[in-house]
Amino acid sequence: MSGTPGEGRAWAWLDHLQAGGTTPWARWSAEVPTRGRVLPGAQQLELLRRLNLAGGVSPRLAQRVLGASAPGRGRPDLELVGATEARGFGWAPVDPADLPDDELVRVATGLVAEDVREAAARASDPAAAAPRTARPVLQRVRTAWPWARRAPAYRLAGDPWLGSLWRRELAAAGRPPGGRAPEVLVLAGPLSVGLAHTWSARSAGVDGAPPWPQWLAATTERRHVPRPLDVAAVADRWAARVGRERVRVVVDPDRLPAVVDAPVRPQAPRLSGDAVELVRRVGVGLGLLVLPRARQELLRGVLVPMLHDLPAATAGPRLVVPPEHHRWVARRSVQVRAAVLRAGYPVLGDPDALVDAPDALAEAEGAPPSDAAVLDLAVALLRRHDDRGAISPATPTIPTTREDER
Repeated sequence: MSGTPGEGRAWAWLDHLQAGGTTPWARWSAEVPTRGRVLPGAQQLELLRRLNLAGGVSPRLAQRVLGASAPGRGRPDLELVGATEARGFGWAPVDPADLPDDELVRVATGLVAEDVREAAARASDPAAAAPRTARPVLQRVRTAWPWARRAPAYRLAGDPWLGSLWRRELAAAGRPPGGRAPEVLVLAGPLSVGLAHTWSARSAGVDGAPPWPQWLAATTERRHVPRPLDVAAVADRWAARVGRERVRVVVDPDRLPAVVDAPVRPQAPRLSGDAVELVRRVGVGLGLLVLPRARQELLRGVLVPMLHDLPAATAGPRLVVPPEHHRWVARRSVQVRAAVLRAGYPVLGDPDALVDAPDALAEAEGAPPSDAAVLDLAVALLRRHDDRGAISPATPTIPTTREDER
């Protein structure tokens, strides 16, 4: 962008945005002398304007935004219309206000990925995370007396997202899964909910997942439900390892604390579909920064707990199965229930809760993830990190192994 009448206008708009301004490019008219350097892309400039609209950012975050790249598939950095001469090749200059939200999400989620990695680094270095005036805290150490009653050993299987929440809460209460001769508890529920949970878990997993509509369409083209949701098959696999007498199906989660001898229940509210889509998109950026296994641990152990503390991430619409897949879900859920009853495993709760009635599917309230809502959540996270100087290290989850999800 050099030697054009609109270049001075573009540099003046950049100064305006760096000072916290919110005027759109189309309404900007002031000019300053050009500075002979390359201007940031339209995506970065518009994201900074959106951040300013949300309440402003520090100079440090503003510089990060202007220098950010956009991970994933999409257009390269675009030039401002009116600030450069038209060319007969390449991407045409744009008005930043006309950019689709998806383009801004790409830039924002790359920055959130950097913040998540920084939070994990601070959490792993207590000296860096603790205030200088902090004093050591004395903790009482419990003695395990020989005559003390031992809590039962257990493992969680089935619904992967629900299992991840339970592992986190139970580990925080001093009752992590594992131990000798464990009882295997297969977590289950309505198939429509399980599908949303499975997509959520894979979005925050090692390999990631495609967007919800594409993933669901590919899933319903198959004859069988996803592996973790085939409740009877999951129970059979564990029964072959630990014995049928040590396998139970849990449909009513309120009964789980008594079984594992831990009076707790996951208190984390559900994440909206938009929040899970943000997790999925941040995973793309993290994939460029860390190895796949570390990406899963960062998403589940840092980003997900952080979203639980963000009201906008829990108040949005939940994921629901769209009408074109209702028949498949209703039919398959009946088959899942029948297979569980035939297998004869003890069921904690009502087996009928596994069935999705067509009327209930039609009345379910929710919506697919929205790029606009995902962008709002990313902006909120960036501003929260900017206000605090660092994301508060969250309580890590117990990493979900492939063995637990079988």
